[in-house]
Amino acid sequence: MDAGARDVAAFGGCLFTAACACLDADTPDAKLALTAAAAQAFARGELSVDSAVEPEPIRMPGRPPTPKLVHPRELPRRGFGSVAGRAAFIHAVAHIEFNAIDLAWDAAYRFRGLPADFYADWVSIAADEARHFALLRARLQELGHDYGDFDAHNGLWEMAEKTAHDGLSRMALVPRVLEARGLDVTPGMIAKLRALGDDATADILEVILREEVGHVAAGSRWFRWYCERAGVAPGPTFRRLLSQYARAVLYGPFNLKARSAAGFDAEELRLLSEFADGDRAVAIGTG
Repeated sequence: MDAGARDVAAFGGCLFTAACACLDADTPDAKLALTAAAAQAFARGELSVDSAVEPEPIRMPGRPPTPKLVHPRELPRRGFGSVAGRAAFIHAVAHIEFNAIDLAWDAAYRFRGLPADFYADWVSIAADEARHFALLRARLQELGHDYGDFDAHNGLWEMAEKTAHDGLSRMALVPRVLEARGLDVTPGMIAKLRALGDDATADILEVILREEVGHVAAGSRWFRWYCERAGVAPGPTFRRLLSQYARAVLYGPFNLKARSAAGFDAEELRLLSEFADGDRAVAIGTG
């Protein structure tokens, strides 16, 4: 029996067992291999979403010993002008994608009794994020580095922990706030890389940007589904959650075209701008 077949057999025909195995994998190679095996088994209809077992409390997923996780303020600022600077940038994006694999699997694992399409979306997204990470890691290796060579922060997973109690909050804040940040900043990064002649990295980011629109759109779709089920209006609910959880991580300017394609309506786009502008006004007034 080859490794892939052993992985599928170990899942016991259960998507939640498969998702837990992917979360627990503590090396990049293991996480990528298990993610591929689980996504393929799910696509073949071999993994059920029926389970009487409640999810375990959220905890740190499996991680390699490096990168060292530090506060964002401790991460040095590096320009794109040197190979080392570009490698550090690619590493930062690879770290986001590595976290995104776990975020997608945790959504599939943690939130139970939902429509089949919910699980199909997050399994597919986990597979996409794994592919993105693999592309970035390969590019990093071409530049003489590897994942773990630079420090990183844990902000994405910290928000997952804060929203583990509630799928509505998770859908509002992880895909639609933290991951959507990539929609805002990636076009500018692509332009800088192309100006420096680094088309190889820019091409990878083009792929990621295009596919991340669909990932954020899944968050928008399931946020609205949760709101409808709870009988609450999406706009005021999003405002409340932004105020409660996201003031410190919400920055403009926003890529309005990409966010619109990812399911943000005009009211939500105005709301994001109001929050970002309000926080800037506070910072200016107290600086």
